[in-house]
Amino acid sequence: MKSIAQTPKSAQRRTAYVALSWVAAAAMAIVIFWMSAKDGITLDENSGIISLVKTWLAAAAQAALGHPVDVSPVGHFAEYLAFGALLANALRWHVPLRRAALFAVIIASAYGVTDEIHQIFVPMRSCDPADWAVDTVAAAIGALIAFAALSKGNRNQPER
Repeated sequence: MKSIAQTPKSAQRRTAYVALSWVAAAAMAIVIFWMSAKDGITLDENSGIISLVKTWLAAAAQAALGHPVDVSPVGHFAEYLAFGALLANALRWHVPLRRAALFAVIIASAYGVTDEIHQIFVPMRSCDPADWAVDTVAAAIGALIAFAALSKGNRNQPER
């Protein structure tokens, strides 16, 4: 019969995984808040690699479509895709993986609402329900990717 008690080393490893999972999710939330706090000009011109990527995406979209395209939804999508996956990974240590993925979408979507409200107070930014919809869909896809990846290779999966 297998012992369900954890060895001290495995308990320490589990604690480290849990802590790192939550630190990564919190760091992504901070990045999202930081990006939302930037005004339109700073975001477009003075954000280093972010500005370069945004400029490149806009140029590529215009070349492909023949007219200017707002690429900010791509940024929202990327941020919330990562956020949904990171939240699902962190939550899976506390609830079954399927629920973790669902809760990740709910939490990320709620955070997306607060993100849009926050943008009301930032110069040259606005609250856009379409951005919230992109955030929620991206978080759902991120949580689904995490669910699929963690279901396949359930190493370090908590015992239940």
